[in-house]
Order: sequence, then structure tokens, then C-alpha cells
Amino acid sequence: MNILFFVVFILFSVLILRLGIVQIVYGDDYKREIDRKENVTVNTSVPRGKILDRNGKLVVGNKPLNAITYTRPQNIKQEDILKVAKDLAKIIKKDTEEDFKAITVRDKKDFWILNHPKQADEKVTKAEKEKLKNDNTKIYKLTLDRITDDEINSFSKQELEVLAIYREMIGGYPLSPQIIKNKNVSPDEYAIVSENLDSLPGVNTTTDWDRYNVYKDEAGNETLGSVIGKISSSKEGLPKELVDYYLARDYSRNDRVGKSYIEYQYEDVLQGRKEKVKNVTDKAGNVLESDVIREGKRGDDLVLSIDIEFQQAVEKIIKEKLAKAKIGQPYIDRAFVSVMNPNSGEVLAMAGKQYIRDKETGSTDVADFALGNMTTSYSAGSVVKGATVLTGYQTGAIHPGEVIRDEPVYLAGTKVKKSWKTMGSINDLTALKQSSNVYMFKTAMKIGGQQNYIPHGKLSIDKIDAINKFRMNFAQFGLGIKTGIDLPGEQTGYGAGQIPPESGKVLDFAIGQYDTYTPLQLVQYVSTIANGGYRIQPHIGKEVREPNEKIDEMGPVIQEIQPKVLNKVDMKTEWIERVQDGFKLVVNDPNGTGYATIKNKKYKIAGKTGTAQALYDGPLPVHPMLYNLTFVGYAPYDNPEIALSVVLPWSTTDKTHVNLEIADEVFKAYFELKEKRAKEGLTKSSSTNKVENIDDAKKQANTTEDQSE
Repeated sequence: MNILFFVVFILFSVLILRLGIVQIVYGDDYKREIDRKENVTVNTSVPRGKILDRNGKLVVGNKPLNAITYTRPQNIKQEDILKVAKDLAKIIKKDTEEDFKAITVRDKKDFWILNHPKQADEKVTKAEKEKLKNDNTKIYKLTLDRITDDEINSFSKQELEVLAIYREMIGGYPLSPQIIKNKNVSPDEYAIVSENLDSLPGVNTTTDWDRYNVYKDEAGNETLGSVIGKISSSKEGLPKELVDYYLARDYSRNDRVGKSYIEYQYEDVLQGRKEKVKNVTDKAGNVLESDVIREGKRGDDLVLSIDIEFQQAVEKIIKEKLAKAKIGQPYIDRAFVSVMNPNSGEVLAMAGKQYIRDKETGSTDVADFALGNMTTSYSAGSVVKGATVLTGYQTGAIHPGEVIRDEPVYLAGTKVKKSWKTMGSINDLTALKQSSNVYMFKTAMKIGGQQNYIPHGKLSIDKIDAINKFRMNFAQFGLGIKTGIDLPGEQTGYGAGQIPPESGKVLDFAIGQYDTYTPLQLVQYVSTIANGGYRIQPHIGKEVREPNEKIDEMGPVIQEIQPKVLNKVDMKTEWIERVQDGFKLVVNDPNGTGYATIKNKKYKIAGKTGTAQALYDGPLPVHPMLYNLTFVGYAPYDNPEIALSVVLPWSTTDKTHVNLEIADEVFKAYFELKEKRAKEGLTKSSSTNKVENIDDAKKQANTTEDQSE
């Protein structure tokens, strides 16, 4: 027992000694260790991926910028941040109009309170504080409300400069670098700040980036600018309406993201992988150590289907022809061209120009309006007659080769309806070639259940059944529904779902003068005819590649965007071929409506001309009836490589053929560019040959979207 008690005594003695060592010798160390905590994992932004054209030419890149940043520690006092801001204001300039404009009234009030704590405290009496139960939030709000305009406007320029810096410093998350200045940082500013980092806690110098478009016209307009879209600035950060969406995907509030169109659509590709840094801090918020737990990588590169050289040529053609057409034409202010590979859906060019009047100066400038190809719609006129004839075949109203008499149509209670000339008895090919309205009117009557035209008689058709049959068949070609292009904000036009108030409107529909269509829908429609009846989804993204910092090289392909057949039209192949023959005659037969103006016959062009009477709905206050000039076509007609649509709205006359002149020049530009590259040994780079796997894609046609969309 004595031995046992002795052992227990020794053990307790050792335990007490050990506790004494832990508490007395190492107590402070262990206390600090307990206070330590892994607090925040910080994501550091990386440059966005580049945007290149189909041939690897840089379209949108990142320009490096010298930048001054501030990383706010946790639990730091506002007074300490203000001191750093004042010190920083002595060595950098942040006093531009843009800097001061960003300062809000609330910023000024908060800054006034920070600089005048005693006067701010006196804004609320003791009695009021007691009444508010010393609720600091309510007291602070009352203080803000009582700051006068004179006090708000009492700051000097130097104080406003400090405020401009201070508001940037407190704008971000703790431990997350916040950009204080990244534009026009002079070498002297950068050097002096770098030399004084020890006396500017939290401040650092680094390299930031800015987005820029390589291609611009002589007026400074960015090529394809409206379709490329914009990104938010570091000040804007995440769009308010999408904050939760992006935060759930590991974004920070001040991250720059795509706000519109290509930059927005391909945000996941272009954003890149951020560097993750784990900060270990003490309770005071001081960083004890930082570890990089994931290396950052700039965004992947997006290769567009656009041929930027061809795009520039198309834009130049539009600009020149639009300027010519506008002479003596007060309402013409825009024109559009969409060009697509009819077999793959690759958009080769999407161009649009618009005259914009400056409200302040009154001067008129030509702006990029490529986006109008998918966001604006117009009555398209006779270009849709191919779909009308095919609807006639499909419904059994007419058969290939059927002869119908083209004559003025007199219906009870309506004005005479006729073609641009009386053609007599004609078949379907002649109706397409010479653009007969009456052939389409009588076809529409038969689709509506009236088999015979009775001069001066009543129009007896089932307008609801007829319009539904038309729209269902037109939708198979992409008219009146979304094309599916890989861009947000696509419009479908006006008319879908509406029942015409009068039966005669069904006849107008048959010649393209009731529903409206976008230029992009028109190019999808003519592509469907060109490729034999397959509606291909247009896409502006071609492939995604790994980043490569070498200017003249692209990285390995990560993803290639394959052709997608949305549907196969429910019509016989020979019917499609019959309409193809009619389109060929439009351009290549001396009696065709496009023969005289489209001169580059060697390119084997097929197409359909169009003129639609439509009510003007542009920016001017008056709304007269005008003419929309259109054209759809493809070439070569025996093995189509490209299809295009041309839309020039609101002409006061239907005698001009600027729409055909534009189409002719665009076809010429495409084939001349192709020939030039062939001579230079760059045939592969044009990437416009028929897609080899189109037949595989066509097999998907029966499993795609419901055409009742």
C-alpha cells in the first residue's frame, strides 16, 4: 500500500508539474494558438479568355494595366482606413470627373460623420437617444437625415479625393484585394506607392487588365461590337439581378462578368479559374499567414464562327450602300445582313448599321447595329413565297407545276389585289421567278377552303384554319419562332398567335405582309431550303480552346460546337428541289426579278427578292406606309456554302434595288476572299466547306424540339 500511494503521489506530482509548465511557461503561446482561426478563403480575379475569329485572329483581348489595390483587414477601424486613404491621396491622383461623379450623397454623409464625430454626435439629443433606446442603427439614420446640404458640400477638392479613395477601400470584402485605381496610373505613382508599401498597410501595386476590341472602323466603331457585348467594371461588380446566381458559383461581388450577348452567353468559358488563397488570422483580424491552395488560370479562349475579315467587308458594303440609299430618303436609317453556312449553322457574318442622331449636337453618326439581326423584325415581303408554295404542296392546295391565272383579284368590300404586273396563266416556277402575288393569293384561298376565285365575290375561307396551317409550316423553316442562336435576347417577331381581323389578311400573310420576321430568321429559312429541308440551329460560337499566351498560336481544342438539326421539314424532297429551281430562276433567268441587279452570275447564286408595304414604326414621330426591301439567297446553288438575308426597311419607293446590290456585293466579297486565301494556301482557314457530319446531325431531326413552339 505504501508503494502504491508513493506511485500515485509521483504521478500527481508529474501532472501538477506538467500543468504548471503548460499554464506558466507556454500559456501565452497556447492562448494565441487558440485564438488563431482559418477565417477566409479569398478568390483572386484572373483575366478573361480571349475571343478569336474562326481563323484564329484576335477579336477581343485583355490590355494590361498598372493598378493600385487595397486589401482590408478584418475588424479594422474606419479611422485607420481613413488614415491610409489620406496618406495615399498625397501620392496618387484620383480627382477626375468620373471619380467625383461616382461619389454618392450617402458617401458624403458617411464621410462627414467620420471627419466630424463630435458635431455628428450633437445631431441627436440625449433625450432622443433615450427615446430610441440607444439603438445605434436608428440613431445613425437620424444623424444622416440631419446633415445639411451646406455640410455635404463643404468638402474641398482634396477632401473629395480622399473620399474617392476611401470609398473604394471599404467597398470590397475583408482580405479581398480592392482596386483603388487602374486607369491612367502614371509610372511615378506606381513607383512611389511601391516604395512606400511599408507605411501604407493593406496597399499594394499589381497588374490589372481591361477588355478591348481589336477591330474598329475609321469612325472608331467596334466591329461586331453590339454582338460581342459588354462586361461589368470592377466598380459595378455583379449585376444586381444576378448576384445570388453568381455568388452561388463562387464569384465575389466585385468580380467583372459578362453583361450582354457573347460576353454574357459564354461567361462560364471566358471567366477562368480564380486563384484561391487561404488566410489564417488572429482574433484581431491580422493575417498570420497566407497559403495558395489553388493556382489561378485565365479564362479559356472562345473561337467564333465569324470570319472577321469577311465581317469587315460586309460592314463596309452596308455602310456604303446605306449612305447611297439614304439620299432623299428621310426614313431609311438601318440595314442588316446575316450570313450563315446552311449546312453547319455557323454564322459567318452578322452585320448591321444604323444612323443615330446626337441629341446635343444634332450630328448624325453611323453606329454598329449587328444585334438588330436578331432583336428587330420587319414585314419581309415576297422572300417568303418559297414557304408559301411549299405550304401549298404540303396541304394539297396546289401541286408542283400547277398553273394558276395571274390577274387582278376583285373581292367584295376590298381594294383590288394584284401582282406588280399581270402575268396571265403561270405555273409555280414562274410565280417564284417573277414574284406573282396573285398565285400566292389563290394558293392561300385554296388552303383556306375556297377552291375557286369568283370575281367581285365574297372571300369565303376559314381564316383561323388557314393562318394556323401557314404558321405551322412556316415555323418548320424558322419563320415566326426562335432560331435557337447561342445569344440571349433573340426576338421572334410579331404576329404569332394572333388571328387576323379580316380574312383578307391571310392572303397578305402569303406574300409576307402580315407577320414580321428577323433577318436571322430569314437566313435560317433560306438555309433550310438550300440544304434540302433541314432547319439548322445558327451558332456564333465555334469552339473553345485552352489559353495560349503566344499571339500567333491557339491552344488545344477543349470543345467543338457541332451542327444541330432542329427539325426536318415535313415535305417531300422533290418539293424542296422544285422551290430551289424557282429560286435559281429568280437570279439566272432574264425574266427573273433579281436577274438585272445581281450581276455575279459566275458564283451560281439562287435566291428570292422581296418588297413589303409596311407601316413605319421607327424613331420619327410620323408613321407613313413605306417599303421594306429584302432578299434571301445562297450560293453556289448546286453545292451551297453560304446563305444570306438582306433587310433594308422603310424606303419611300419600291423602285430602288439597294437590297439586291448589297446581296450581290456580299456574295462577291465572300468568294473573292475565298479565292484570295486559296492562292495564299489558306483554304483550310476559311472553314466554310460543307460539314462532313451533317448527315449524322440530320438523324437527330426527329428527336428535336416541338414545332408548336
